[in-house]
Amino acid sequence: MKKIPLTVKGAEKLKQELQKLKSVERPKVIQAIAEAREHGDLKENAEYHAAREQQGFIEGRIREIEGKLANAQIIDVTQIDAEGKVVFGATVELEDLESGETVTYQIVGDDEADIKLGLISVSSPIARALIGKEVEDVVEVRTPKGGREYEILAVRYE
Repeated sequence: MKKIPLTVKGAEKLKQELQKLKSVERPKVIQAIAEAREHGDLKENAEYHAAREQQGFIEGRIREIEGKLANAQIIDVTQIDAEGKVVFGATVELEDLESGETVTYQIVGDDEADIKLGLISVSSPIARALIGKEVEDVVEVRTPKGGREYEILAVRYE
């Protein structure tokens, strides 16, 4: 099985979700199923079917998270001596050379990516272009809208 890279923060978030599913959501849906059963005929009992569907979703998500955590390679970027190079987990400040706009991204695992929070997937075109580069390097990123050039202004391991 291929190891899945995760930041410490990403792994913690998955562990919290797993804990909530097991300690809050699972018992709640089991209770809902029990209550729906008390209403009698299960064939036409919409509450029962909805609760069973919810239970299937919860159990599936629990298995998915447990699988991800079991195959995770948790990387603590604060413990890596990357000598100023862009690596998985690094936070990178960039300047778009065309617009002059600056953006900051952290390179994270596929499951953690959320562009609104500045978290980009390690497999994204921009992250692939940045890996191994350092401050003052200019990288060209091919996007569906064409090529863009960015200068790396800062690399942080936080």
